[in-house]
Amino acid sequence: MSASPLSIGQCAALACLIEATAPKPGNVHRGADFADMSYADFCASAIAIAPAMDAAAGGLRVGAAILQAIQATRALVGKNTNLGTVLLIAPLAAVTRAQSLLEGVRQVLAALNADDCRDVYAAIRLAQPGGMGRVRESDLFGPPPDDLMAAMRLAAERDLVARQYVEDFRLVLETVAPSIADGLARGWTVLDAVVHAQLRLMSRHLDSLIARKCGEAVAQQAADHAAEVLALGGPGDPAYEDGLADLDFWLRSDGHRRNPGTTADLIAAGLFVLLRDGRIPTPLNFYVE
Repeated sequence: MSASPLSIGQCAALACLIEATAPKPGNVHRGADFADMSYADFCASAIAIAPAMDAAAGGLRVGAAILQAIQATRALVGKNTNLGTVLLIAPLAAVTRAQSLLEGVRQVLAALNADDCRDVYAAIRLAQPGGMGRVRESDLFGPPPDDLMAAMRLAAERDLVARQYVEDFRLVLETVAPSIADGLARGWTVLDAVVHAQLRLMSRHLDSLIARKCGEAVAQQAADHAAEVLALGGPGDPAYEDGLADLDFWLRSDGHRRNPGTTADLIAAGLFVLLRDGRIPTPLNFYVE
């Protein structure tokens, strides 16, 4: 492991840019926009959050950093492009570089207080994420509770982002980031490694956004499709590439309601982890030579 030459804010911005650029099935990327959301929106959003993530690294409370990042995004692009990503990266950004992320994020989460909860609820309301329903306890449309971690525990069964707070970000740190790193170690480009990691993650963990918008049965279909593509080979194999195209077509059907947005958020967080710890070789390898 080598020290990263990037600031924490730069790591966050670059992680979001790589995630948005990778041609992940069902997501916005440079070759595929949605009717109401473009690749340019995601690029602008990546730049917008960098100051807030640097501020988190400098001691700004996590909740305040999340709110500042969403306010900056809203001012620049006027829509929700990155709420899940910001919720995931901000606690990781707050860990000092002298600490390991697993040890440090536990301390960051343990220090969250009522102010953080108030600011996180304000950020979520400002972002207006799709598919959010009403719940009996700690509802987003009611007054924020005093304990953010208690609210996350209530949401953890239905939301993978909330689950990271409850489980010390283990999925990001022990599955997502290593999956991307494994692809890089195989000599794949960073974009191919990201797409393959997306498939692995989707196949094992139902995407929360798909489940909220379309139901758990459709989310399971998406997971099954991803597993089928993985069984066809890897980057460069014709059957795998054809399978990716088929999966992409299916995910984009039904008005993009099957967009695996939570998976994309987790991928961005995994990329942040690797960039923060200097585990992505530079210069970045984006293309097959």
